[in-house]
Amino acid sequence: MNENIMKIASKDVISIPPSKSIKDTAKVMMEHQFRRLPVTDPGSGKVLGIVTVMDILDFFGGGNKFNIIEKKYSDNFLAAINEPVREIMSRDVICLSEKSSIYDVVDVMLANQIGALPIVDGDENLVGIVTERDIALSLAGEIDDRTAQDYMSTKVFTTTPGTPIESACKIMVRNGLRRIPIVGGEADISKAAKKLLGIVTSTDLIRFFNAKEFFDNLNSNAASEVLEKTKVSDIMVKDAIIVEAEDTIGEICELFKISNIGGVPVVKDDVVIGIITERDILRAVKKL
Repeated sequence: MNENIMKIASKDVISIPPSKSIKDTAKVMMEHQFRRLPVTDPGSGKVLGIVTVMDILDFFGGGNKFNIIEKKYSDNFLAAINEPVREIMSRDVICLSEKSSIYDVVDVMLANQIGALPIVDGDENLVGIVTERDIALSLAGEIDDRTAQDYMSTKVFTTTPGTPIESACKIMVRNGLRRIPIVGGEADISKAAKKLLGIVTSTDLIRFFNAKEFFDNLNSNAASEVLEKTKVSDIMVKDAIIVEAEDTIGEICELFKISNIGGVPVVKDDVVIGIITERDILRAVKKL
């Protein structure tokens, strides 16, 4: 844990200028399977901000950034997506020195509830980025005896297949969620088993917004009509990857690595009893 952070940080960092459009930013994220991108000054290389998939979701209809579409562009989605990313990026970016230790990074991430930190040199130029995933996967072998039930969150936000995408976006943004299990059961909700039917992630939603079909379905320039009529069942992953309460942290991290995912439902008899994510594993790492 006292090792230098550059040992596990990604050094070939893809960053974007503040003038890049929101639409093109989302494309870069999907092409490289990134959940966040540093925004840097093209001349100096200094970090100006960071944009995440949650910022994009917020903009597409989940939160306050949707006001750009509704108010500034009178619900004209096609015009709004060409806004520069500076309009939705987070400007108060916490950066760490390239001399920081892994322990320093874990501390800052957990204290501020953030999933990635840009790494800068003495001149404040971007030289790397480290994520929860980098730390979780590099140290998971040291906590192999602990299980999902030791660190999973038992308070799980779920929704049903008929939920409009617009509502799913709002649930995710308002609660800081990157994924929502989709559940269902009997018609009588009081007796429903709430069995897991699938899962929708923030990445699934951004991919949907990037798809040609999304634009083909725009009968006008208003995105709200598509957001309201498209259901989560239309885009959810039906064969969701799951774990059981007794699975070890080491096994879960290996699953994360192989499947390139950052969180999974914890299931018993097809019913969701919890969820475990890279951040939960970070908490386990903190106790090493």
